[in-house]
Amino acid sequence: MKMVVLGLVLAMPLAACTATEQGATVGALGGAAIGSAVAAPGNRAEGALVGGAVGAVSGALIGRASEPQRCRYQDRYGRIYVAECPRGYY
Repeated sequence: MKMVVLGLVLAMPLAACTATEQGATVGALGGAAIGSAVAAPGNRAEGALVGGAVGAVSGALIGRASEPQRCRYQDRYGRIYVAECPRGYY
């Protein structure tokens, strides 16, 4: 059972589409692991939550900086497409 959970956790970043989403996922997982490891024994869940939140934000910012200037849009039918961002967006 542990191997299944570990496999799902390791495959989660691959399911993210953009570099921002991948960075946020990897940051959240890494931050939660580090936060849980360095927290006091009675506060491991709190450390994991704080570490996960900080890791997600920092990972998203790093991922966003590495993306080209392209934006994802969704039309009224639910189709997602990628196009150049409007001027002044970045």
